[in-house]
Amino acid sequence: MNTILWADDEIDLLKPYIIYLSSKGYEIIPAMSGQDAIDICRQRAVDIVFLDEQMPGLSGIETLQALKEAHPELPVVMITKSEEEQIMEQAIGQQIADYLIKPVNPSQILLCLKKHVHSKQIVEEHTNANYRQEFSDITYMINTARTFDEFAAIERTLTQWELKLQDASSSMTELLAMQRKEANAAFAKFIRQNYESWFDKPDNRPMLSPDVFRKTVFPKLNEGKKVFVVVIDNFRYSQWKVIQPLLAEFFTVQDEQLYSAILPTATQYARNAIFAGLMPLQIQQQFPEYWVEEGDEETKNKFEKELIGTMLQRFRRHDTYTYYKINESDFCEKIIKQLKSLNTPLNVAVVNFIDMLSHSRTDSKMMRELAPDEAAYHSLTLSWFKHSPILDFFRQIAHLGYEVILTTDHGTIRVEEPVLIVADKNTNTNLRYKVGKSLSFQSRNIFELTKPDKVGLPSPNLSSTYAFCTGTDFFGYPNNFNYYAQYYRDTFQHGGISMEEMIIPLVHLLPK
Repeated sequence: MNTILWADDEIDLLKPYIIYLSSKGYEIIPAMSGQDAIDICRQRAVDIVFLDEQMPGLSGIETLQALKEAHPELPVVMITKSEEEQIMEQAIGQQIADYLIKPVNPSQILLCLKKHVHSKQIVEEHTNANYRQEFSDITYMINTARTFDEFAAIERTLTQWELKLQDASSSMTELLAMQRKEANAAFAKFIRQNYESWFDKPDNRPMLSPDVFRKTVFPKLNEGKKVFVVVIDNFRYSQWKVIQPLLAEFFTVQDEQLYSAILPTATQYARNAIFAGLMPLQIQQQFPEYWVEEGDEETKNKFEKELIGTMLQRFRRHDTYTYYKINESDFCEKIIKQLKSLNTPLNVAVVNFIDMLSHSRTDSKMMRELAPDEAAYHSLTLSWFKHSPILDFFRQIAHLGYEVILTTDHGTIRVEEPVLIVADKNTNTNLRYKVGKSLSFQSRNIFELTKPDKVGLPSPNLSSTYAFCTGTDFFGYPNNFNYYAQYYRDTFQHGGISMEEMIIPLVHLLPK
């Protein structure tokens, strides 16, 4: 039974409400003054307080302040005869839950109770019911998808429900996770059947990493727009939807696309491809001084600024541009100060926080505790964006009138099942893809590219092949297999084939 504390010096006038609410299963505790209400809340728990604004002794506003100081989570509804704006603002400033003008009717009271006492339960029930109704439609979408755009629509739908069900603390999340696995299995089959043909017939393929500038950035520059390209590393579509409301204060979403990251879905390949406008093999052949091999110790994205310059030159463009790589908050704050005098038409910023978050979650036990599942991982993303200088960075860009192309190089997926692979010591260390000689594996879920040059990938050796994990699998070696399986299970990885890694956001934002 839910308990209502109702504070009003004319308590006798409340008898009809007490009878009505009692019939609905509520317990009503009357209080004749503000001080009585405060004392009752010290002695016992209540679910909501209805508080008269005009009472002898402590006023309604003073009582509200005392209640909120002692019980900040307690919903308090102010009831008053006054419609003065000042009183409303004072009440709102004290974080009042609702504000009712006398005379109130029982329906208003019941609506307040549903909104502030039962809302979580009601939202969960309605969300569960709506998802159950749409479950068969999603299954049909998965079973009939034959194009990239159809899988992109599935990614949008699943992400929408994942975020809704997470907010509702729903019991349906396991069922949705099952649908996500089915969708990823169908997507892996689609990539197996179609990925190589994307390079045989480039006119029929979806937008890929090397196409981003040519198809989205250059047209804006041609229109005389000032453009800021922001690439958030390791940033999947669901994380964009989490932070989107925060950017709504400064930007309007002009367009939201989903495009495909190239394979491997790893920074060295996908991000270099974005900035060069070329596939990795083309970068290696045309600009060997800017290509970093798998086995090299240096940073894989050391030459991003230079690659942007080669792309502009190749397209005979004369746009001046700036490039920023944001790895830490202090440096971001310095960049924000520099932006005030900025007037360059093309600007590029790489933000590495999400990548660092996923890696630290793998390496740090504390971070695993903070982000044990998808919902917590999204919550950490939102908290970072809300409280870091990155939000001020976007605010400053909007103030300067820049249009923003917000995207990423690839997404990430939480891995679950290890699969055995045998490879030589020179094979790369990524858990979702391997490139090397004589790769040996038995899992049928692995996608192997035996002719890397056909899909624009370089070969460290003449006999090198690429192997990609699909779904939530990750590679493990025979030595200490069980130890590493346990260590990496439930960590966020990238490099392989899944909708979360490959189907990624490309958003055009207009400053308000």
